[in-house]
Amino acid sequence: MPSKPVLIAQISDLHIKAPGALAYGRVDTAKALERCVATLNALEPAPDFLVISGDLADTSSPEEYEHLRRLLQALKLPFAAIPGNHDSRELMRGAFPQAGYAHSSGPLDQRIELGGIDLLLADSSVPGAPHGELAPPSLQWLEAALAASADRPALVFLHHPPFVAGIWHMDRQNLRNADELAAIVMRHPRIRHIGCGHVHRATLTMFAGRPCTICPAPNHAVDLDLAHLRGPSFKVEPPALHLHAWFPGEQFGNLVTHQVPIGEFDGPHPFFGPDGKLL
Repeated sequence: MPSKPVLIAQISDLHIKAPGALAYGRVDTAKALERCVATLNALEPAPDFLVISGDLADTSSPEEYEHLRRLLQALKLPFAAIPGNHDSRELMRGAFPQAGYAHSSGPLDQRIELGGIDLLLADSSVPGAPHGELAPPSLQWLEAALAASADRPALVFLHHPPFVAGIWHMDRQNLRNADELAAIVMRHPRIRHIGCGHVHRATLTMFAGRPCTICPAPNHAVDLDLAHLRGPSFKVEPPALHLHAWFPGEQFGNLVTHQVPIGEFDGPHPFFGPDGKLL
């Protein structure tokens, strides 16, 4: 029987607009977040923590962040958030003043100690630009935070993926200095996983020798156009979130990532009847 895991839920790309407004004139992102929060609250066992990996608001207006705060009031989990390219650092500081930011101004980097594991949230947003970059203060902070311990496993979260996913209009908005992040990752074997957002699709690869995922979105998905046939497009596909389960053990333990559909579904139903026979 494995040890009890530490459970870290991840949601991304909420794109909350002002009350009554639809994203792209079609997607009710507020309703999508309400369904997402209901799914998170119903998980058993409850996650120990929630990471929101960017694009909390859609156009970075004070009204959107106030709407977001109201929607998150129903959430029963502790959480931390980092900005994406749609966010404003200043407005996020105002919306979540209780967060333990690493800097008094600039990037909203955060370190969370969660039992025997560290969560390192690195701010890859570039004010006024769609692409990502880890600024020198963030790179220095990340290096120092990782060097502070040699034996505690760590999960790194940022908004912009440091790899090419094959969707051209998203790949040009990737993390521009992924090589600098890779150098840090390779220096610190305690990093067990890198979790990203931005692309609105569940995606998995290896980066600098570590598993690296993109978290799906609770609302709309970026069109999986790997042949470059269309302009930037989206689809309304089944929404989902990620649940990272870290199991303590030797050599920094073991991390397993589950994709969890958002919504209510039939079941669970037993495989076996009262007589122990397969139904």
